[in-house]
Formats: sequence, C-alpha cells, structure tokens
Amino acid sequence: MSHRGHCPPQQPDDDAGTNATFTALLEDSAEELYDRAPCGYLSTLMDGTIAKINGTLLDWLGYERDEVVGRLRFSDLLTVGGKLYHETHFAPLLHLHGEASGIALELRTAARAQLPVLVTSVVKRGTEGEPLLIRTTVFDARERRSYERELLHGRKVAEEARRQAERDRARLQHALAVLQKSLLPETLPEVPNLRSAAYYHAASPDQLGGDFYDLFPLADEKWAFFLGDVCGKGPEAAAVTSLTRYTLRTAAMHDPDPVTALTTLNRVLHQRYTGGDTRFCTAVFGTLEPDGDGMRVRLAAGGHPPALVMRADGGTEYLATPGGMLVGILPQPVFTPAETVLRQGDTMLLYTDGLTEARIGRDRALYGEEALQSLGGELAPVSPDALIAALTDLLSSFGDGLNDDAALLALGVPTDPGIRS
Repeated sequence: MSHRGHCPPQQPDDDAGTNATFTALLEDSAEELYDRAPCGYLSTLMDGTIAKINGTLLDWLGYERDEVVGRLRFSDLLTVGGKLYHETHFAPLLHLHGEASGIALELRTAARAQLPVLVTSVVKRGTEGEPLLIRTTVFDARERRSYERELLHGRKVAEEARRQAERDRARLQHALAVLQKSLLPETLPEVPNLRSAAYYHAASPDQLGGDFYDLFPLADEKWAFFLGDVCGKGPEAAAVTSLTRYTLRTAAMHDPDPVTALTTLNRVLHQRYTGGDTRFCTAVFGTLEPDGDGMRVRLAAGGHPPALVMRADGGTEYLATPGGMLVGILPQPVFTPAETVLRQGDTMLLYTDGLTEARIGRDRALYGEEALQSLGGELAPVSPDALIAALTDLLSSFGDGLNDDAALLALGVPTDPGIRS
C-alpha cells in the first residue's frame, strides 16, 4: 500500500532529545573551532609576517596574541637551526611548489625552550593565481621526538650488545681453540724409518670436538699410536677425550698389546660413566716396530672405521677389524686385532667418520668408505704428507656437507724420490 499523502511516523521523544543535544554540540563557531583546535594554526603574509594565530599554538609557545600578530615573522619563532633550514629548504620549496608537507622543525618558546613540531604550509592564491598568504598547520612532535630518542637509544644499546657479543664470542672461540689444541699433540714426533702427518677439522669454532689422535714412543724401538672419536661435543666430550688419551698412554706403558690397551680404556670409561650420563668412544690403537726395511703394525679397533692401507704398487686395502665394539658401553666387550707390514712406499690412513659420513652432491649422499678407497687408489703410491694434503682439500670441498669433526693420521715408510711428497 502506498504511503503518499500520509504523515511520516513520529520518532520517540528520546530520539528527539538526543538529536537536540547533538545539534547543540555542533553549534561551536568556526572561530572557536579554529582557536582551540588540537593543533596549531597560523596565517602569514608572503614575507612571513604573522597575520593570524590560534590559541593552541600561542599556549604552546607561551606568547600573548598581541606579542606575535603583526610583530613577528614565522621564522622568528624558529630556533637558529630551524631558521637556517627554513631559509635554505622550507621557504624555497614552498614558493616553488606552493606547499610543503610534514617538515620537521623546532620552534623556540617564550621561555627559550625548544618545541619539536611537524609543519605543513600551503600558499593561498587569488582569483588570478597570485599568492596572497601562507596557511600553516603545526603538529606537536614532542612525543614523536621522545619516541625517536628512545628508539635511537635502543638501537645504540642493541648495537653495543651485538659488538659485545661478538667480542665475547671471539674470546670464547680463542679459548676453545686453545683447549682443543691441548687435546691433540702439538707436533708428531720423529720416528726412525717412518713418516707421519695429521690433520684435524673442527666442525664448529663454537664447540669443542671429540676426535683425537696421538703418536708416542714405547720401549725397545716400539711406538704406539691411536685415533678415535668421543660421542658428543662440548666440555663433557673434551673431558672424555682427555681421560681417553691419558688412559691409553698409561695403559700402553704397562702392556702395549692393542686389545689389552682398549680393554683397559673400556674398563675406565665404563666405571667412570656408569650413571645416567653414559659416555663412550670409538677408537683404534696400535703399535709400530721395525720389520726389515719396513714397519710391522699391530692394532685393534673398537667400533671404529677400518684403517686404509695404500701400497707402493698402487693397490689399496682396508685392514678389517670386524666385530669391534664401542669402547665404554659394555663391561666385557670384544675388540678385534689385525696386523700388517708397511713396506717402503706404503702408507696407512686412520680417520674418523666425519670424513666418510660427509654429505655430497645434490642428493646429499654419504661420501662413504668406497669413495675413500677409490681416492686412495688414485693417489697411491703416496707419502703421508701428500695424502693428508689431498684429504684436507677434499674436506674443504664438502662445504656445509661436512657437519662433523674429522681427524686424520697417516703413517708411512719412506721410499725413493719417485714417490709423491
């Protein structure tokens, strides 16, 4: 049904009262709204003389109206630095484009205090485009300036904290490097009719590694060597490494038999770490003694990768020690002995699994013992020094695929100058 010709429905009295109150709130004059606006307003002649200014800005500055209007220019309200910026940047920009927005300046109050503000000015033009006056809006930026100071202070504190952290890390890395070095022989001793070389790669400068090796003399022209890998990293692993090296050296002095030495080490580790903090290692221990023009090698391994022997005729073979158990886990483990003779031009390589378990290629496959033997075949015959140099380059080529420590120890009997060195 059409409602044309009918009076509209009446609104409730409460709505009428609300509308009346709302209307009364909007009855403020434009002049009052201008004068008590939440930001500062002023109008200046083209030469900068202040022609009009609102009460808000006067309150901020601490001036009376008659002290400002017609007496001061806008630039007179600025600090020295603000005046310089106004003359060199703000005023030229305003005259060129007719407006300038969001310019950060500092006003100087009647009490000579500084008031940070953001200023936006627009040139008002006449009907023919001639400039008449400049209208400027001023926003109080004290809270923003305080925030910026806090932000700058925070950045300075953060930067100093970063620098301090870098200094602390450098000191820590130096301390760890010194400690790591103390867990390895500084140099390998000179052994008659034998050449030796070693290399240690630390996976991280921020952590102590658990790999170790050594070469030292025994009685009756015999020498002992060992190489191994302690489970874990950090100070705990370093403590086990130190205990392992000391135990193997001491055990070898009493009985250099490789199986006996590893059995002694197993007993010490098993008794020391029988609680919840189980610690163990893999290790290979051996002895060297003259055998004609070569050196007889007797060794035993506990859960360790087999030694690789590269012969003078170019052949390669692993010195198998099957069934050797981890050292420190069981009270009565089985350790497997092995024996060989290194003749002139032969070299034997001991290594930790950081080498063979490195990841290579796009598929991140293990490098593996087969690839290591193939490389040994390409290099053989090779001196210990040349072998370690080649393997050092190989480890470097793995990049981030090498994520574990790697220790290398090469022992070889020298031959004629035809061998690589």
